Amino acid sequence: MIFRRQWPAILWALFILIVTGIPGNQIPKIPTFLEWLSPDKFVHVVIFGVLSYLILYRNRKQYLKSNDRFNIVVNVVLLSAAYGLITELLQYYVFIGRNGNVFDFFANAIGAFLGGMAYFLQHSKNKV
Repeated sequence: MIFRRQWPAILWALFILIVTGIPGNQIPKIPTFLEWLSPDKFVHVVIFGVLSYLILYRNRKQYLKSNDRFNIVVNVVLLSAAYGLITELLQYYVFIGRNGNVFDFFANAIGAFLGGMAYFLQHSKNKV
């Protein structure tokens, strides 16, 4: 069953959802002009990079048997980036005390890309 294979990625995605839903008044503030350079962006890159990597790792058998590995990576990166967009929209419209941020979304997408590329490069030489 697909969910049994994906439990690490699903748990990580739930962790991301919980962390992004923490009320804003419980998060340290930084000056607005530095917001796009904040260490927070590094956290976004890391958590969405891990998400992409986990999804690919848990599908490694299918990945290694595929002749179209690059497209698998692209689809996972797009899925992870879309999840990053959803979390930012939830922060903007749903979560109390949170604000969605386009720079956070860009960091999410960059992280998704880096996680996918790390997996792709790590496994590009593996043959079945």
